[in-house]
Amino acid sequence: MNGGIDINQRVERAKELFNSGYNCCQSVVLAFADIIKLDPTLAATISAPFGGGMGRLREVCGAVSGMTMVAGFLSPCPTADNPVAKKANYTLVQNFAEKFRAQNGAIVCRTLLGLDRTKDDPTPSPRTAEYYKKRPCTELVGDAARIIAEYLLNH
Repeated sequence: MNGGIDINQRVERAKELFNSGYNCCQSVVLAFADIIKLDPTLAATISAPFGGGMGRLREVCGAVSGMTMVAGFLSPCPTADNPVAKKANYTLVQNFAEKFRAQNGAIVCRTLLGLDRTKDDPTPSPRTAEYYKKRPCTELVGDAARIIAEYLLNH
């Protein structure tokens, strides 16, 4: 499935998507939409609610949610009665999350951003130069993309 994957290209693509206004989850999923054979509009639509740690609730980081969504395609479990497939999927999700946690210290949005609140107003923050300066999100989506790309390269 790796199709001659270029890790740096996937990392840069995820960062570019984030810097163009997509949220963390969308940026990661869209960076791999071609690999998982998901229409980009559908990919952006289904991943949109996971930005800001799920709708700005500041829970699981959107980049981690994006890795989780991609894992659903890389290790599919489309039926309810397949414990082997389910275990393989959950194992991949946990491996992705642990790699991300090892690199960044957490997988929770508010912890990664150093916030003391559990949710924000649902209105997205304007994407200004100041926004990008004070948030690690560009690097976090890059880390998530790198984790997926390295997995693809090795499997």
